[in-house]
This record gives sequence, C-alpha cells and structure tokens, in this order.
Amino acid sequence: MNDNILIGFWGYPEPDVINSLRLKYPSAEWIDLDIDFSYPKNNILPDAYCKIIRNIIDNALFLKPDIVVAPIGKDKCDSGWFASKLLKELGFDVIQTIYEQVDNKREIKICTSDLPLYEKITTITDSIIKPELLKKEYKQHSIPEINISSNSSFTPGFWGVPPNDLEILKLFPDTTRLYGWTRCVEAGTPADLELEMYVDENVPTVFYAQAFCSKSMLAKYLADKYNGLYIDIDDYASNSIKAKIEAFLKLS
Repeated sequence: MNDNILIGFWGYPEPDVINSLRLKYPSAEWIDLDIDFSYPKNNILPDAYCKIIRNIIDNALFLKPDIVVAPIGKDKCDSGWFASKLLKELGFDVIQTIYEQVDNKREIKICTSDLPLYEKITTITDSIIKPELLKKEYKQHSIPEINISSNSSFTPGFWGVPPNDLEILKLFPDTTRLYGWTRCVEAGTPADLELEMYVDENVPTVFYAQAFCSKSMLAKYLADKYNGLYIDIDDYASNSIKAKIEAFLKLS
C-alpha cells in the first residue's frame, strides 16, 4: 500500500493513532465520515436511526476508504462501536480506538472566540487532523454584564455535537459561546462528561441533539436546568425549528 490512500475517521480518534498514521502515510487523504455528503443511502440501518451514524456507513460504503479509524468508547457512543463492527464485517480495515482521558485539558479559546459559530465548530473538527489550528490565536469575546437596556453585546450559547445540518449554525451571532462535546474536543478530552455538561449560567443556550442520539438525555436535562431551548433534528432543520431558534435568540 502506498502513501496515496484514503483514511476515514469519525469522532475524536486517539491522537497517537492519528499521529502514527500521518507519519506512516504522509500523503494520505483524510475524510471525516460523520459529515453528510449526500452519498447514496444504504438499507443496512433502520430508518429511525441517528443520521450521523448513517452518514458514517453511507460514506464508507461509497468512498471505500483504505483504513477506517473508529472511536468506540465513551469518547463516541455505542452506535460508533456497532458501526465499527459492521464495517469490519463488510471487509473494511478498521482500527478501533478508545480515548477516555480527562486530565491535561488544553486551553479553551476557539469556543470563546468571536469566530462565527459555523467556523468555531469546523475549525475544532478540522483540528483533529490538523492540530496546528489549535496553536493559532483567536480574538476572544468575554461574556458581558447583563444589561436589559442593550443587546449590542448579546452572548448566546450553543451546546451539543456538530449537527448534521451545519447551516443552522449560521442563525447564531459571532458572539455565541460553544459548549458540549465539541468543547471537549477543543480541550482534547472527548470523554470528559463534567466538561460536556458545563455551561455558563447567565448565557441563554440552545441545547442541540441529533434525533435518536443518547445525548438527547443530557441536552433535555440541561435545557430544563438552565432554562434553555432543547431541540433535536433528524436530518435537516425544518422552518419551524429555525423559527424556534430565531425566536429564542431574539427573546433572550
């Protein structure tokens, strides 16, 4: 096998495994199998199933990566573990990883920056394969004192994993704080449940979960606890979901 191979991955694989593969195959192309590329749908999974896991299976079967790097522990989910087994059964070269350390957190600076929310999330997910993105400096946005007479520096929050429908992120202002699993990825501790459940109490937050995902339990609980907005989306956001988000942001 030469360097010109395709390596598929999902979630946050163990960094040592990524580094080893980057050294072994410096010219390899990496593809995040979580992302919805609208490749043909297969009938392997039930109709009512997590769209992110469906993306993984559909993308793998269409792109046929030479290697699949598959997180299967608390840093992903049981469905990720099941998907890795299924792809092995289908003949893929699957490297399973478990990365559950919660110590030695990296500095949080992208989640609290003034980057647009879409760029916050895509920069963090890109940093999994390109860690040099974490070394850049990002202009920070501090949470303002509550001032009911002015919304000029309004700071909302978005909690959750990168959504299948990334376009909903463009509904949020650049001042949006990022929480949840994506924040854990920036910290380098994807299985850190305490950090995943952290939000700033005075930041009105949208708590997002992918439909049929077990993280919806956390999203609903935290939304109730912090008086936020809980939403779950199966595939792409409906107009009513977008309207709910926009109304919550305006009324907050």
